[in-house]
Amino acid sequence: MPVPFSFDQWDKIKEDYSRWWAGELTRPLIQVVLHGREPGRKAPALPFHWFTAFYDLDIPAEDVVDRWDYELSCCEYLGDGFPHALPNFGPGVVAAFLGAHVENGKDTVWFFPEKDEEIEDIRFQLEPDNCWLARVKDICRAANERWEGLVQIGMTDLGGNLDILSAFRPGEKLLLDLYDHPDAVKDVTWDAHEMWWRAFDEINEVLQPVNPGYTAWTPIYSEEPYYILQCDFCYMIGPDMFDEFVKPELAASCRRLKNAFYHLDGPGQLPHLDSLLEIDELRGVQWVPGAGQPAPVEWPGVYRKIRDAGKLIQLWGGLEELNRMVEHLGSSEGIIMLTSAGISEQNEVESFLKEYGAL
Repeated sequence: MPVPFSFDQWDKIKEDYSRWWAGELTRPLIQVVLHGREPGRKAPALPFHWFTAFYDLDIPAEDVVDRWDYELSCCEYLGDGFPHALPNFGPGVVAAFLGAHVENGKDTVWFFPEKDEEIEDIRFQLEPDNCWLARVKDICRAANERWEGLVQIGMTDLGGNLDILSAFRPGEKLLLDLYDHPDAVKDVTWDAHEMWWRAFDEINEVLQPVNPGYTAWTPIYSEEPYYILQCDFCYMIGPDMFDEFVKPELAASCRRLKNAFYHLDGPGQLPHLDSLLEIDELRGVQWVPGAGQPAPVEWPGVYRKIRDAGKLIQLWGGLEELNRMVEHLGSSEGIIMLTSAGISEQNEVESFLKEYGAL
């Protein structure tokens, strides 16, 4: 039994998401994945790993994609949901494309420099025969051959540019560099920017035009180039340093993307929100409070600020949290909710979607 989706359904997805990006959709986008469907096929021997980097490089890309196919076949896609897969090699995999050592942890992937270099000596160049970049492209190619555009393949988690740089200047080294060698940091940041975009373009050459459109590690669909940008490193710096070292590169990437979001991760990034919202080309914000913090819906002031700046909002949580957010903001326009439920909850989910006109 194939992945339970059709190309006719893709036509509706493309229409509604295009209207949402344009500010013409008078309802929220509600992307629901129901787990627990009978897949109608035997499970592959290859186990499922959320991080694709956990698979040995000698495992055929087709086997990885077959495992993904099984997982997707165990789901139903309701509302504005659609089948999508992510070649997930860890946050900031561009560091590996630039020669960093890849180390699989218990539940994530880490990147470490092969040698210790001072900031003035670091020069970034995308390695043409890099095994990790080749692996990402091989898996994307195998996925397109398997599904022929029925499943959306997301851009791998390329990372934020100062996050990439921090892989080569770990610990407190990069923080000290901001004080001691600010010009060198800026030079290397722009080198990373160009390499980031070269990787983005090379991978998209494999994905397009078969891929239905663009998604990233957060699967907000767009027919035009989209990515969710980030800089987790800026948790450790103040607004002045953010404006000097982070914002210019972020703004440049927003200008190169038709639809750019920002991953605002944790209370330590809230001091940068006003500055972020000044970037005209930034289309929306994903707020993630982080472990140990109140749920996203408990931060209405953050979402009001994003809404008042004319930006789109991506919300995590259950369906009832969408209701609470709509109460806080006064309307549901410009919101996308990504959520999941069990197949046994299908009737309740469908009733909820009908209330918002998403079914």
